[in-house]
Amino acid sequence: MDYQCKPLKKGRSYEVTVPGSKSITNRALLLGALAEGKTLVRGVLFSDDSRVFMKALEKIGFSVKIDEEKKEAEIEGLGGRVPAGSERNVYVGSAGTAARFLTAMLALSGEHFLVESSEQMKARPMEPLLRALEMLGVTFEYLEKPYAFPFRICGREENGVREVDLNIDASSQFLSALLLSGVMCNEGLQIHLTGTRDARSYVHISMKMMEEFGVHVEQTGENSYFVAPGQTYRCEKGSYQVEPDVSAACYFYGIAALTESRVKVMHVHSDSTQGDIRFLDVLREMGCGVEEENDGIVVKGPKNRALHGIHVKMTDFSDQTMTLAAIAPFAEGETVIDGIEHIRRQESDRIRGIVTELTKLGIRCEEREDGMTIYPGEITPGEVETYDDHRMAMAFSLIGQVMDGIVIKDAGCCKKTFEDYFDVLTNLDLASKIEE
Repeated sequence: MDYQCKPLKKGRSYEVTVPGSKSITNRALLLGALAEGKTLVRGVLFSDDSRVFMKALEKIGFSVKIDEEKKEAEIEGLGGRVPAGSERNVYVGSAGTAARFLTAMLALSGEHFLVESSEQMKARPMEPLLRALEMLGVTFEYLEKPYAFPFRICGREENGVREVDLNIDASSQFLSALLLSGVMCNEGLQIHLTGTRDARSYVHISMKMMEEFGVHVEQTGENSYFVAPGQTYRCEKGSYQVEPDVSAACYFYGIAALTESRVKVMHVHSDSTQGDIRFLDVLREMGCGVEEENDGIVVKGPKNRALHGIHVKMTDFSDQTMTLAAIAPFAEGETVIDGIEHIRRQESDRIRGIVTELTKLGIRCEEREDGMTIYPGEITPGEVETYDDHRMAMAFSLIGQVMDGIVIKDAGCCKKTFEDYFDVLTNLDLASKIEE
């Protein structure tokens, strides 16, 4: 489905509620499955990615009780074990968290599984994680291409190996996957990082949540992590509350920046564990007002849209690259974004997609391997291709809040993380569905 965006009149004030964090939801679901006893996860994000994760847990054999109206899911774990049984078929869709986190858990369980994915996920990196699991005694049978979906997990031989080398240049999810399931290694698990990427904000989320469930990760060096043996996950309070999705909140903060408006996103706070909270620092540096109130954070766009271009390394909050790219043409001076080479291998080649779509809209851009430079300019109305990438759809809708004639193609891809995004815009009279 396509959506026509509608320019927002200047100086409006909105309060918005966003769904729970996808990153935290899927980590909480995994920890619930690995924990001892029942865990009630509250504030669950219900989207394509989280539904795939929950269905996969059910297919594995875990008890998962879902209440979408209350935004809750209850998982009954087996204390670090996976339900025994014959080979089971598990589907991870296009969800990177499901693909990486569940693969590690299933592989270390010693059970047999057939793991399949969407075509999109087949093209995304898995090799560093799969090689590390092979070092730990896991046998894989690759059914199409080596180190890619689909594959069979053919059991695990306890080979005494407790140390692995891991390259996270392509994704920090590889490290999170091994840390989260490290409790399944009877002799503990030592991980040594290789490569050059230093983006670990999502790893810090994993480690913090592990601590909240009673499992400690020791950082034994700048690039070394150790999960000691004999630890068990438990949700001592019986329930776990998922934070609002800061990634989703940033689109609404971007609207404020571009339209001299005041936008409060409810229940978002500066002590969030999510790396994207740093995007507020970017908006502040560009000229926005940012205030924290008891019930949320408010962003106020500068008068006369007096935004300044910025030079920023976004390695640790790269999901906001597209949001900044949508704002940049309206700023005074160039905007330079660095440190994001890894986003070429996500749902789409995001660097290429951003540059292509901005160029179509009349904006001068310079593409580099690890980033881009965006120059201010006059937007030419037109259609925006989304490349089946939810963040392209949501971020580029911001341009349509300023300029008339912006159409977001195939906006249904937002179902991956924020299925109601364009419904929210429609309710605010900021978008309308184009009937076929």
